[in-house]
Amino acid sequence: MKTEQVGDSILETWTVDEVQEAFDKNEIVLIDVRTPQEYMFEHIEGALLMPLAFFKAAKLPGQTEKRIVFHCGSGVRSEKVARASIEAGFAKIAHMEGGFGAWKGAKKPYIGTNMATGAPHQVS
Repeated sequence: MKTEQVGDSILETWTVDEVQEAFDKNEIVLIDVRTPQEYMFEHIEGALLMPLAFFKAAKLPGQTEKRIVFHCGSGVRSEKVARASIEAGFAKIAHMEGGFGAWKGAKKPYIGTNMATGAPHQVS
């Protein structure tokens, strides 16, 4: 994990392995900031959707029990949202380095779309 001091807050950048381990242990809330279309085509099972275009930091869940980790396609949008969350007063916020592309590249499980039927299916 990489950390960056941003004012009085800390921005964390997590690897896909760190995200998967914490997510599997139910220690984090994983929030996908891609578009609804991107999410419907393929997404990490159990990740919440809060698209960048509609992002409102005040609507985020509290962090008393679980850390919030954002992800997008490549890590650019999630870092932008993480920084906006810090500006809104969150003390510790994280995003996933490399985004969903890195998740898929590391062969992590996700929900994809069967191109023959259009139905969602588990990809391992």
